[in-house]
Formats: sequence, C-alpha cells, structure tokens
Amino acid sequence: MALLVAEARDQLVWLGERELETKDAVEEVELLCRVSEELAECGAFESDGMLSLRAIGRRLGEIDATCRVGLWGTALTTDPAWDDIRSLARRFLLAKSGDWRQPLPRPMPPDTGDR
Repeated sequence: MALLVAEARDQLVWLGERELETKDAVEEVELLCRVSEELAECGAFESDGMLSLRAIGRRLGEIDATCRVGLWGTALTTDPAWDDIRSLARRFLLAKSGDWRQPLPRPMPPDTGDR
C-alpha cells in the first residue's frame, strides 16, 4: 500500500530500471484487496477500511485490458486511473494510521534470470 500512495515521481524512482508490467501491478493490488476482504470476514482485519479497499478494487476493475499492457512506470504517467487509485489508497492509510505517508518498501533487485 505504501508504494500505491507515493507520489508518481517517487514510484518511478522506486521502480528504477525494473520493468514491472502494469498487469502484474494490477494483479498484486487486486490480491491485496481480496486477502483483506477475507481477513475482514474472519474478524482478523477491521472492516472499517474495507470501503476504501473496495473502491480501489472497483477502480482497478475499470482499467481496461489495453491499459494493462505495458510497463507500470509508463501507466503511472499516462493513465489517470493511477491518480485515482493513489488518492483512494491515501484515504485508506489516513484512516488506518492517521498519515498516508509511509516509507517505501525496499526494492527487490532486478531479476537477472540466473536461477
């Protein structure tokens, strides 16, 4: 979530040379929303934040297939959906922690294919 709320320029710096596909970014956020929903149903996650998470999920669902193709870094600067998602994610974190500004996760090293 911390990566979603960051300013676009900070998201791009975090991405660096990584080539994260937009569809992969969408799938990760959709997974976060689904897992949170299941945790709320089990009582392990407070349901008050679910409205914001559902709104994020709906907005993700509105991103059509053609906009899911390509690199997320490009989508961050060209698709207004990501501005909407950023705003919704900020609303969620503001309600949960009192501040939407969170440290960005450590970037994973680029995959070199040496496995």
